[in-house]
Amino acid sequence: MKIKYNKSLLLLAAIVTLVACSEDYLDVDSREDISQEDSEQTLKGENFVTGVYGMLTDFSYAFSYLGVTEIISDNADKGSSPTDSGADKEALDNLQHTTSAGSVRAMWELWYKSLGRATSSIEFLETSSMENAALKNRLIGEAKFLRALNYFWLVRSFGDVTIQGVSEPSERAPKEEVYAYIEQDLKDAIDALPKKSEYASKDLGRATKGAAQALLSKVFLYEEKWDEAQTYAEMVINSGEYSLEPNYEDIWRVYTENGVESIFEVQARGESIAHGVQQYSQTQGARGTSGWGWGFNTPSQNLVDAFDAEGDEIRKNATIIFPGETLWDGREVSASVENAAYNEKAYSSANAGASDTDKNIRIIRYAEVLLIHAEAANEQGNASAALASLKKVRDRVNLPEYTNTDQTALRMKIWNERRLELAFEHDRWFDLLRTGQAKDAMAEDGKTFITGKHELFPIPNDQLIQTPEIPQNPGW
Repeated sequence: MKIKYNKSLLLLAAIVTLVACSEDYLDVDSREDISQEDSEQTLKGENFVTGVYGMLTDFSYAFSYLGVTEIISDNADKGSSPTDSGADKEALDNLQHTTSAGSVRAMWELWYKSLGRATSSIEFLETSSMENAALKNRLIGEAKFLRALNYFWLVRSFGDVTIQGVSEPSERAPKEEVYAYIEQDLKDAIDALPKKSEYASKDLGRATKGAAQALLSKVFLYEEKWDEAQTYAEMVINSGEYSLEPNYEDIWRVYTENGVESIFEVQARGESIAHGVQQYSQTQGARGTSGWGWGFNTPSQNLVDAFDAEGDEIRKNATIIFPGETLWDGREVSASVENAAYNEKAYSSANAGASDTDKNIRIIRYAEVLLIHAEAANEQGNASAALASLKKVRDRVNLPEYTNTDQTALRMKIWNERRLELAFEHDRWFDLLRTGQAKDAMAEDGKTFITGKHELFPIPNDQLIQTPEIPQNPGW
């Protein structure tokens, strides 16, 4: 498959341009007591890996990613103005996207470019002459974690995909092989990475042992390997490295970044060059009178109703900005803003509508690990363990303890808990797909889900023009 990047050019570009990227995204040591050659090898290795982290700040995560994770689901509507389609956002909102959907193409290209950087980093480091073996192994572990993360996003979106350097260029590897590849990368990362508490403060934000364990637990959840999912979730839970933030609303504030609940998040500082996810807060900010953004990815009435049905005022108010309210930092939102609601988890107090956002994006946090543990335990008939993890999540937001041990009822409760706890954290669409709820949920939200088609995104048309021998996904 001729993925849209050139590996040799990527290697050159990484050395030339990633030095600038590394300057602010994550600090690196200077090692004055080592040789010139080793110093150069070390700097190149660190810059390669930092460049992979840097891909997480691409503008696609501020716009295209919203379309293929939230707007397409029952959590969100397109938002913005009725006359602004947001390119393909309106089509995604209505499940009418095509093989030419720009958001789908953007994520396909970005994930493969990220994978190219990660693989190039690993290849460079494995053959480098770095004398600091511990640093070398850690950097390889970080790159393998990032490669696994991008393959996970890719395989859950497109199913069978090419594994760079493993699959034949004209073939798509079965998703089972892709998942096996992800599993091995994460197991290698677990062996190589330090715990979060073992990093220096300047290195917070780098991949950790706990992050690799948590992601592997989530990967096993998607594969329905319940025992493994529970086992790796328990590794995180029993590590003593993480806990829940006492107040749910604090999770997305600057003072809890890389805090006790954070397992892995995208780092930001709010100024060039470390601008975080470009325009993430701006694209989702309130639109119109007193507004500060474009108004896309707005909470749906369906989601509001789900919060209300559970009596979940704490998470509703921490997740959704309503017209006429005063935000936690004193900002007044006019009752005349253009849309009925906005995503508060994307709100930045300091940078609001600025292009260079200071918003750290939480990718994996401890509450999700508890819910993975609950789901995996329940699927194995261990209701008591499932209820214990579920209780911890519900206790924080003052919801009553759930005590029904019936497996089916508990399963539905855990799935609903994931929706409310993780709303606008970019998992809802894929949760609907993996749990088989998509068709009914979309019908309830007034959308038509076509079985045998909408389970996967289409391989972008531009890719098929380059490699016509690659089969398209079913229904497209």
